[in-house]
Amino acid sequence: MNAIYSIINGELILKDEAAIAISDLSIMRGFGIFDFFRTVNYQPVFLEDHLDRFYFSAAEMFMDVGYDRYQLSKIIQRLIDKNKIPDSGIRITLTGGYTEDNYSMTKPNLLITQSPFIFDREKFNKGTTLVTYRHQRQLPQVKTIDYLMAIRLQRFIKENNADDVLYHNGNEICECPRSNFFVVTKTDEVITPSKNILRGITRKKILDFSEFKISEATIRTEDIFNIREAFLTSTTKYVLPVLKIDGKEIGDGKPGKITRNIYERFLSIKEN
Repeated sequence: MNAIYSIINGELILKDEAAIAISDLSIMRGFGIFDFFRTVNYQPVFLEDHLDRFYFSAAEMFMDVGYDRYQLSKIIQRLIDKNKIPDSGIRITLTGGYTEDNYSMTKPNLLITQSPFIFDREKFNKGTTLVTYRHQRQLPQVKTIDYLMAIRLQRFIKENNADDVLYHNGNEICECPRSNFFVVTKTDEVITPSKNILRGITRKKILDFSEFKISEATIRTEDIFNIREAFLTSTTKYVLPVLKIDGKEIGDGKPGKITRNIYERFLSIKEN
């Protein structure tokens, strides 16, 4: 494989040589934001939506990106042209910058990385399993680099024979660490939590599918075992059926009809 490059503050640097100083607030205090999107056949997928969320996150954290949308898009395209990876994942990270007192925000560092990524269609039929855990992320509407709880819970997930964790706040279902959560009721309504979540780009696209009865609403914790289907959505998962939660089968324990229809509908816009 050819050498892979990254970009730091507008400069192309070999990925193996790309680095920032240890005084950066992302290292000292875990302060930073990011966004992640895919390319398919060299073309960024839903780039404008991801840039909308990236600039929203930056504004919410009082961070100056340092480039306008047009400039940032050109920088991203420069990386795509340089690396020549047709199908990939691109991450844009904005850190708090170098700090003398280990606390004060300064001029941010902008990091852009690219890695090969090919979507595995077999994952849909395999589905996934979840275990619930009471936790509410800080600033859930912002895509921060804070995955402290998600990483801490990896042992808990394995001990419960699950693939991922589903957060709730005691009364209401929220989200998974890296994906949004949907349920299909016994009346074929598709519902996704309306608050205390990160508003995913795949989630946004699916909410626009007018041929399905889809809405944002509260999903109470006691209701998740009275549903017909459940699925996750994300940039890397697309639409992924949830077959078990807390060891209990959802529906018949197989990918449901509506979940499959939504998945195929999403593929039709993702690949065009």
